[in-house]
Amino acid sequence: MRHYSLLVTKTRRIVLIGRTGAAKSSLANIIFGHTFNSETRECRAETRSVNGRCIMLIDTPGFFDTDMTEELKTETMRCITECTPGPHAFLIVLKVEKFSMQEKDVFKKICEYFSDEAFKYAVVVFTHGDQLPEGMTIEEFVQQNQGLSDLVRKYSGRCHVVDNKHWNNNRPNEYRSNQLQVEKLLNTIDKIVMENNGGYYTNEMLQTVEREIQEEERIRLSLGNMTQEDETQGLCIIL
Repeated sequence: MRHYSLLVTKTRRIVLIGRTGAAKSSLANIIFGHTFNSETRECRAETRSVNGRCIMLIDTPGFFDTDMTEELKTETMRCITECTPGPHAFLIVLKVEKFSMQEKDVFKKICEYFSDEAFKYAVVVFTHGDQLPEGMTIEEFVQQNQGLSDLVRKYSGRCHVVDNKHWNNNRPNEYRSNQLQVEKLLNTIDKIVMENNGGYYTNEMLQTVEREIQEEERIRLSLGNMTQEDETQGLCIIL
């Protein structure tokens, strides 16, 4: 029990990841209590005490937006790598809505930019919980879609839901209460830290993936240049 107490008193470094419009900043507001502004185009970090825990939240731009520039991607990766010595948890933020190709792309890009180790540190958090039908839990919502269910299963089934629009924070024992849901989320993060023996997703893990991505990009460009040269040589022969 003493070991557990030591873990929960240390600062939890938590990175919010998701598309623009997924309400990442709203989630930060729910956890902290109106600290972050609306959607950001740059990384921001804030540390506060929440339910007896020291929490650092790192809010990122819409890292998986289809129109995100390389500059913003670099800014986001820099923010994560500078979360020294590494984040204890990633919150993959999605809205309670139909699971579209855009949401599938989020998970695809997570696999591209992070190693498989990241799954050990990640939780799926749904915002806009007021969209859930009355009486339905987030687990039941996830089970309705096979693709979404399969993806959440990759994160060991870890999923939570919040909403800062309609849910009453003054009813801590009811499912539709942000107060209850935030405590559940923080308990899950505590469990992740325990399961990883107090560890975190290290910069080395991220940098290894970055090197692999850069190598793949170098090969792709090299092959592209070779193709262009072949086409040019073929054209010269015909002429």
